[in-house]
Amino acid sequence: MEYFQIMKEASLEVGLDLTEKQYNQFITYMKLLQEWNEKINLTAITEDEEVIKKHFIDCIKAFKSNAVKNAKSAIDVGTGAGFPGLPIAIMNPDVNVTLLDSLNKRINFLNTVIAQLGLKNVKTIHSRAEDGARNPEFREKFDIATSRAVANMAVLSELCMPYVKVNGYFVALKGPAIEEELKEGQKAINTLGGKLENIIEVNIEESDLKHNIVEIKKISKCPKAYPRKAGTVNKKPIK
Repeated sequence: MEYFQIMKEASLEVGLDLTEKQYNQFITYMKLLQEWNEKINLTAITEDEEVIKKHFIDCIKAFKSNAVKNAKSAIDVGTGAGFPGLPIAIMNPDVNVTLLDSLNKRINFLNTVIAQLGLKNVKTIHSRAEDGARNPEFREKFDIATSRAVANMAVLSELCMPYVKVNGYFVALKGPAIEEELKEGQKAINTLGGKLENIIEVNIEESDLKHNIVEIKKISKCPKAYPRKAGTVNKKPIK
């Protein structure tokens, strides 16, 4: 139960209390991740301890952001193996989480996890971020959009901000070197109706890992021209 203790500590640090049920859901998730990873490439991190610290705890720390804590609806853009969307959904059953990914194999994996964990507050969408954001069902409909390790802030802002309601937040989980990235992403953030509100430093229990949570508040609607079509966003970021 050593992992239970460390995850419990991490949860308490962000004002949550990990239950045994939630812990068991995480362990089932980890086993499915390791099993599926042998068939499809989901993560380079596969050792139990590393999955717990670098994936699960790192995502639980997203709750240091009040935007994450208070959200009733969230979309995780380019969710991959489900980070941070699934840990957010496990820790807070009251938030409705949508996991968006462009690869159908990953969606199949996520649907298996959702079913086996019995999560009633999660759904998946198989779509490119640029296409999903043009769908009226999803455009500017979420309290928060999250993303972790997908792209730099200039690109990410264009992929995520169109999903966020005005007065909602785009919350990016980022590594230690964020200043330069934010400088380069400033024009994109402003263009898409956002304003940098907060950078929250994150430490991971029993490790030297240091990360940042970037909170961008959506202060006005996204211009209709964004996001641009698939491929353009990465090739020609707004700078």
